[in-house]
Amino acid sequence: MEAAIDRIMHTYDLLANRTAAASEEARAKVTEYVRTLFEAGEKDTHRLTVCGLTYLRQLDGSADQVKAGYTGL
Repeated sequence: MEAAIDRIMHTYDLLANRTAAASEEARAKVTEYVRTLFEAGEKDTHRLTVCGLTYLRQLDGSADQVKAGYTGL
């Protein structure tokens, strides 16, 4: 589980510059989320990583194309 969280945070930090406080907040949130998945039976590190990255991108709005600047034009 820790390997997945480390990989998630490394990748997430590469996507955009964030303050140390924002990064720590994201780590706390994704740790809780990944722990829930892990306790529910998901043990595959790669799946945990993808789910964690998706979760963080949804939280910060970068998965939302409108928030990311897509206007449909």
